[in-house]
Amino acid sequence: MDNKTEFMNDFLIPEGELVFKASRSSGPGGQNVNKLNTKITLLFNISESKSLSDLQKELICKKLSARIDKAGFLQVVSQKFRTQIANRKAAVERLHNLLIEALKTKPIRKKTKISYSEKQKRLQAKKHKSRLKNQRRWGVSEQ
Repeated sequence: MDNKTEFMNDFLIPEGELVFKASRSSGPGGQNVNKLNTKITLLFNISESKSLSDLQKELICKKLSARIDKAGFLQVVSQKFRTQIANRKAAVERLHNLLIEALKTKPIRKKTKISYSEKQKRLQAKKHKSRLKNQRRWGVSEQ
């Protein structure tokens, strides 16, 4: 693999900031499932990362707090494939998607005022519905 992993146009995360741990997988693998360590756990220390700005670190920590342990590591696990290399690529891709989603900002909602005519239409509809229900209640048919 190359020395740097590109995530967004804004920043690059060096491969040295990513920690990979391999363990036994419960997923596919046939006879290899009990012999080979194909499950990959990717650890990324957000607070120690030099490739992220303080604002980016804050956003990531806030939005992905459920995935970050007490030591400040973001954990991503992949055991979908039969090989370590494929699971490693899948874990990096998953980290990529998580960071992109965490760094997206929602547009600010602009409050709009309901027009007078819209309020009147709504009130008229409510009165009409009320009259219909009252007529049904007292057995009076509308003609």
